[in-house]
Amino acid sequence: MKHVLLLATTTGYQIRSFADAAEKLGVRVIVASDRCDHLEDPWSDRAIPVRFWDEAGSVATVIAACADTRPDGVIAVGDRPAVLAACVAESLGLPGNPSPAVRASRNKLASRRAFKTAGLLTPAFFDVSIADDPAAIAATSTFPLVIKPLALSGSRGVMRVDRASDFVWAFDRLARLLRSPDVLSERDEAHGRALIESYIPGNEFAIEGVMTDGVFRVFVIFDKPDPLVGPFFEETIYVTPSRASQAVQRAIVDQVALAARALGLRHGPIHAECRVNTQGVYLLEVAPRPIGGLCARAVRFGNGLSLEEVLLRHALGEDISGATTSAEASGVMMIPIPRRGVYRGVSGINTALAIDGVDDLRITAKPDEVVLPLPEGRSYLGFIFASGGDPARVEQSLRDAHATLAFDIEREIELAGR
Repeated sequence: MKHVLLLATTTGYQIRSFADAAEKLGVRVIVASDRCDHLEDPWSDRAIPVRFWDEAGSVATVIAACADTRPDGVIAVGDRPAVLAACVAESLGLPGNPSPAVRASRNKLASRRAFKTAGLLTPAFFDVSIADDPAAIAATSTFPLVIKPLALSGSRGVMRVDRASDFVWAFDRLARLLRSPDVLSERDEAHGRALIESYIPGNEFAIEGVMTDGVFRVFVIFDKPDPLVGPFFEETIYVTPSRASQAVQRAIVDQVALAARALGLRHGPIHAECRVNTQGVYLLEVAPRPIGGLCARAVRFGNGLSLEEVLLRHALGEDISGATTSAEASGVMMIPIPRRGVYRGVSGINTALAIDGVDDLRITAKPDEVVLPLPEGRSYLGFIFASGGDPARVEQSLRDAHATLAFDIEREIELAGR
């Protein structure tokens, strides 16, 4: 039996999906995650405990744990695990990405610099310390602009600012987020700085594919039909196949390939996001990992193959050239969090599931959990999946299903003296 080492966070939705895919393929997954190392298998996954901020120590821990069962491949789920996965692959001599390339891909400033050096379309940008004077920065800035953290994902902390009078507010809000306990616990020096760049208008797309020995192959291009114009950038609907022209799609694929090479990425999954306007394709990110959350279910291949199965086979060095994506349209809605509060429950699920085209609906928020919208939040209430012969119909099915759901989010009550 072959073994694949999967590096992921304990909060990642995809561990179960990869485990199920591995079982179908007759492959064993060895999980390494940031689980508690003082409890006996708290997540019941027999995971190797690692600390993403301690690369050298975590690589040594993984190598020692795999001494009797050497992995045949390595794959990562999430941005932080991707760096450690690259280090482990280098230590084991397995195919993967150079660790410096993965570090650059995870840092928005380093990515911008790499794209600019490679001659790709890049907005004007500069970085600042979160200890700097925001009023002084605003006085020398051109608006509209976008302020964002260097190393948080999922649009967390990303804000559009249209005028100098609003900049101090946005800057202070981002600084508070970057000083919050959960962000500081990552022990990443990148969280001490912020990136400021010109706002890029245009339509946004997400791209899923894979690099094989430096050659990029696209699986799908997702349209993002909801306008993402700010002040925050919460993603909702992804639909494929794209309704963009063939010329635009070719340009997107070409630019993703160039951006991946500019970063130095060589081998493994690629998730990219871009904006397209009359000037061309602007890459927002190119990440050496698969699409996040449960959204991978919207990437469908012929013969019933899942994205996880294809990526596992690729990690094992198998030929995946015959794995072609389905011609059927599909899509996913990441259910947005409308306001901060305590999640109590939801009604309307059965009605949503009965809508034509809807395949599944998964509520991932837990009862009595405090939920936060962007820019501070980092999760969704759940996911709706739909499919059909036409992407427009799939989009409408997702919207109709969402409209039937009624979420009970109770306002937090702060008790006196606590």
